[in-house]
This record gives sequence, structure tokens and C-alpha cells, in this order.
Amino acid sequence: MAARENLIKHQIKPINATFDASNVDSSAVEEKLFGRVEEEEGDDGPVVFICGKCKLPVGDSLSWDGSEDGENQVRLSRVTENVVVGKENRLHEVGKRATCLVVDLVCRGCRSALGMVYSSTPKNLDHKRFTFCFNVADIDSYVLGSAKQQLTAEGPKEQLVTMEYKGNVEQKLTEMKMLVLSMAQRLEEIELGLQEGCEEV
Repeated sequence: MAARENLIKHQIKPINATFDASNVDSSAVEEKLFGRVEEEEGDDGPVVFICGKCKLPVGDSLSWDGSEDGENQVRLSRVTENVVVGKENRLHEVGKRATCLVVDLVCRGCRSALGMVYSSTPKNLDHKRFTFCFNVADIDSYVLGSAKQQLTAEGPKEQLVTMEYKGNVEQKLTEMKMLVLSMAQRLEEIELGLQEGCEEV
């Protein structure tokens, strides 16, 4: 069993990618998206990529296809309907001698540019063709399961409202109401007694 795990570890090679000058949490992306087997059990869940401006979801890590260090891009094989793929090709210069044809990716909600799809590439960039390449600077991310804040029920002031608790509160309110009515009645009797005493004098 241990030999098999070692074999699996040698077969899975993590992709080394950086996310400079971006809102994307690079440590979460590296740990969750690059197939690292060193992940601890119960670690963070998949990553949802969202538009950096209007926060509409545009894709997730289940469609991860890779990343580009030099161009600060992430590639996805599938995206949500919030991503509009342009219709007009334009020239895009990747390097000094590499020119590609691309169409733009635009957010359906706020119409901001998110990235591009490479429709024609030199042979060394064929791996990027017909994938959704997002500019890391134009997207944010959210790791599912990363929420930490919880409400705690400590002490009687923060007791959870159950049917039993609600019944107890209603009973106490009824008792208080009866006590107030009884006191009002007794006060009225005392006032009547005082008025009668004044009339006799």
C-alpha cells in the first residue's frame, strides 16, 4: 500500500504558477488547484472564480486547465453563462515573435474585460487554444468552505430559541401580566378607600 502511494506521489507533478499583483489568494490556488498530494485532510474546498468588479461567478476550479506565469493568467475549460465570448478576432502579441488571434471574454453583468480565448496560436502555444484564459488582475476568488465565523450560544442571554424556551417566555409574560393587573386592581381599591375616608372627614 505504501509503495502504491509513493508511486502515485511520483506520478502527480504539481504545476508551478504564480499570481503576482492580484486579488486571487495564491496559496489557496496552489494548494487546491495544482493536484498536490500533500494536502491535509479536511482542507479548503474548491475555488470559485468571480468577476473582480461585479462579483458574478465566472468559473470554478473543477474546470481548471492550467496557468501562465509570464502573462498572469489562469485557464479554464468551462465557464458560467456570466461570461460573454466576443465574436471579432483581434491580434494579440504574446512575445516579440509570437502573434495570436484572440477573442475577448467579457462579464455579462458589468461588461468589464476578463480575459480572452486564443483562436489561432503558434505551435508552442497550442495548449492555450480554445480555453478560457482569465486575467488574474480582473478576477477574484472564493474558496468554498473557507467561512470561519459562527454564532455561539453561550449563557442565558444567547440561548437558542426552541419551542420549550418560547413556552417558558410566554408563561413568564402571562405571570407578569397577571401580577400587573392584580397590582392595578389593588391600587384602585386603595384609592377608593382613601376617597371614602376623605369624604367621611
